[in-house]
Parts: sequence; C-alpha cells; structure tokens
Amino acid sequence: MTAEIIDGKGFADGLTARVATQVAALKARDGITPGLAVVLVGADPASQVYVRIKSKQATGAGMVTHDHKLPATASKADVLTLVDRLNRDEKVDGILVQFPLPAQIDMREVIERIDPGKDVDGFHPMNAGLLRTGGTGLVPCTPLGCLMLLRHFHKDLAGAEAVVLGRSTIVGRPMAALLLGADCTVTIAHSKTRDLPAVIRRADIVVAAVGRPEMVRGAWIKPGATVIDVGINRVPATEPGKTKLVGDVCFAEAVETAGRITPVPGGVGPMTVACLLQNTLSAACRRRGLTVPGAS
Repeated sequence: MTAEIIDGKGFADGLTARVATQVAALKARDGITPGLAVVLVGADPASQVYVRIKSKQATGAGMVTHDHKLPATASKADVLTLVDRLNRDEKVDGILVQFPLPAQIDMREVIERIDPGKDVDGFHPMNAGLLRTGGTGLVPCTPLGCLMLLRHFHKDLAGAEAVVLGRSTIVGRPMAALLLGADCTVTIAHSKTRDLPAVIRRADIVVAAVGRPEMVRGAWIKPGATVIDVGINRVPATEPGKTKLVGDVCFAEAVETAGRITPVPGGVGPMTVACLLQNTLSAACRRRGLTVPGAS
C-alpha cells in the first residue's frame, strides 16, 4: 500500500485565494483593508526569507503590510515600544514578531505585550487559554493549518485516536487542544514517553512536531493512519556540500504504511502562511464586530 500524498501547497493556495476574495469583499462592503505589521529584529537569513514570504503573500491577498526592521542590537525596550505603538495603530489588525529574537530580548515578554486581538500568531496567553477552554480566539497558524488538512482529507475526525509527538507551546499543545475540540482521543507524546513506537503505532492520526529529522520510522505507523509531518530539518544531501529538507517522519518508509501523509517540503509549511492570512482577516473583522464576508 502506498499512501495518498496530502498536497498542502495546493490546499494553501486555495485558502489564500479564498482569503483574497474575502478581503476584497470586506473592502467593498465596509471600506476596510486588513493591515498586517511584521517586525523583524536582526538579520537572520532564514527569518528574512520568512518575513519576505509572509509580506509578499499578504500583499498579494489584498492586505496592507507594515514592515518594521530593527537592528540586532535593539533593546527589549525598543521592541516593546514598537509593539505598544502597533497595538494603538488602528490601521494594524495583526502583529507578527518574527522569531527567534536576539538573546537580549525575552520572547515571552514580547508575546505578552501584543494586543490579544491582534495576535495573529496565536501565542498570547489569553488566546492560548481560550483555545484550551473551548473559547473563540486566534489560533496558532501551524496547528490550525494541520487541522484544516485533517478535516479535508481525513473527513470525520470524531472518535479517532490521535498522537501528537511534541509538546511545544507553538505546535504540540495547541494541536492537541484542536484535536480534542474535534472529538479525537488525544495523547501527547514526548522525549520521556515510554515505548514511543508502541504509542504511535496505535494512532489513527499522527502529528509529528518534535524537531528531530526522520525520527518516526515507517514501522511505527499503523497501517492506513494519517500522518501530518510538521518537522522542517536541514540535513546533508547525497551530493557533497549540499543539504536537503526532511521532516520528523522517515517519509520513504512511512509512505509504504500510512493511508495519507504530508510531504516535506510542500505539506504543512505553506499552510502556516495561508493561516496567517486567515487570522489577519479574522482579526480585522472581530476587532470591529463584523463577520468575515463569504465565510461559511
């Protein structure tokens, strides 16, 4: 049996197109154009690429982007002052501070300073609490994208046994909360889990978000299970001096056992940016007590 490949990029392109249509309708109906502020501190090459992609896609969807670049020497006060200004700016509906930050800046303090209503990353403690208690808030983009893929390709999630490998506050824990909200039976596995292969082997759904290249082997996957691989790991390629991207799951093995699986790249990654756009649109409407135009 060879698994169905989940086309995350294709799904993300469709979501982005729907967001663009809704942005245009919001502008026509209410005269509002969602604004996304992106803050980059320092010149980390990977962060620069991510910021460029996010800003380009937001602009392509009809939003207004406000890019703010601070030097790597910026102080915590500099960043917090900028966040405070963006919180007050009525033209800004979403605030995204690109991580990682330089060592002198406390990431948690920055997250907690962002207005929860503009927290399009979904990391603020208030949004995290709303997610865990069944309330309505902004949800972290990567877990939200994973859930969208699961709902589309797995159809009925109710009663499914799901294992989330990884317990980070960015992916693992919010992913577990979303799956629980979808009526799955959820286990969070991590580095201290006993007999990890056996735990994963009983799952109908596996979400791997542990940050270890090809850690999950094909023999760990229950035949027919759906595998969502969140990992993005750069490892040496066969050609000397070259690298390649792999996930947390050994794709070549798992594809022979799973029922459905996301590739790396081209799986979860594109969904993260598309869900950032969805969150920005939602934030723009919620802040004004409006419904998202055309949303079902």
